[in-house]
Amino acid sequence: MTPTFIPGLELHAEQRSNYTVSLEVSEGILRTTIPAKGVQVKVTGNGESRLMVESSSLEALNELLADVSYTSTIYHIHTGDLATFQFEDHEAVFPITIKQPQPPVLYDMGKDINSQVTIITKTFLRYPELNALLKTIREFYKDIEIIIADDSIKPEKITGPHIQHFIMPQAKGWFAGRNLAVSQVTTKYFLWVDDDFLFTKLTKIEELVKVMEAVPELDVLGGKVGGDQFYFSLIYEEGDEVEGGCMYRKSRGKFHSLPGYPQCSVVSGVVNFFLARTDAVQRVGFDPKLKRVAHSEFFMDGLGSLMVATCGHVSVSHQARLKHKDTKLYKEFRYPPKSDVTSKLQLHFFKNHLKCILYG
Repeated sequence: MTPTFIPGLELHAEQRSNYTVSLEVSEGILRTTIPAKGVQVKVTGNGESRLMVESSSLEALNELLADVSYTSTIYHIHTGDLATFQFEDHEAVFPITIKQPQPPVLYDMGKDINSQVTIITKTFLRYPELNALLKTIREFYKDIEIIIADDSIKPEKITGPHIQHFIMPQAKGWFAGRNLAVSQVTTKYFLWVDDDFLFTKLTKIEELVKVMEAVPELDVLGGKVGGDQFYFSLIYEEGDEVEGGCMYRKSRGKFHSLPGYPQCSVVSGVVNFFLARTDAVQRVGFDPKLKRVAHSEFFMDGLGSLMVATCGHVSVSHQARLKHKDTKLYKEFRYPPKSDVTSKLQLHFFKNHLKCILYG
């Protein structure tokens, strides 16, 4: 609802005794400068949805066309209009985007990594693994903030400086825990790690931050886990309104290298070790209906809004599978029956209006 000039609007035509052009829109009004008296230019419809300009001088006509502005008359945060420009038997149609500008979300980056990144994780019945992870984090990042979402059946107390331990209802689920942890992050970035990872000298968070700061379009940047740089690409075909579209997930699929960083590639999804922009991930969120079997679904929900890449020069280690008193109970939740997978697919097909999913 703010006047905006239409750039590059002009007529190119051979010499004529008279030139008449019209410009028409449907969701707004058009205005141009009212010519001074004596100027051989006639303007009709100034301040209306159809503007007509007539002149015997092509130069004078183009001066007025260069001053044409569009103002939307209907408030909408993101929509558009089509403008039709006509001259004799010629017609050109071009789109106009109507969009409410978004104010920026700024974070105080401080002077060190502790002001820039929060480490978050979700745990369930794996306290030996979690404590081993925390020990290695503190070897390399003594004061970085750590947020733990915990839906264990019998929660144990996790204490220490710069640790936030949130107890959830028992077995609430994988994505619910991720939502809780992300909701408490106050830094620009967060680093997601699983509770059975181990930090090493190659787990250099600063290197991931460096890439994200250099490429502000990025929202998620993955690394390696135990030497494996898992990533995938997603191709979505919309389909029709009745049957829905198709989603194709290709393992090891990538689009191209990240400009300026040959060790990084643009992809659609990454492994469970990634640095992310907090506000971008909060906008997408994690579906709490997905309790046990989920990972790609977050990136599918974020397709079209999250820019994702993967890098091979930052990695984290993976713990050997430990046996402890909760191992059997953990496996019952970790490997649910086929009915859980069926329910996940039913939700997925409905929510994203799909008729097919292909994993390759």
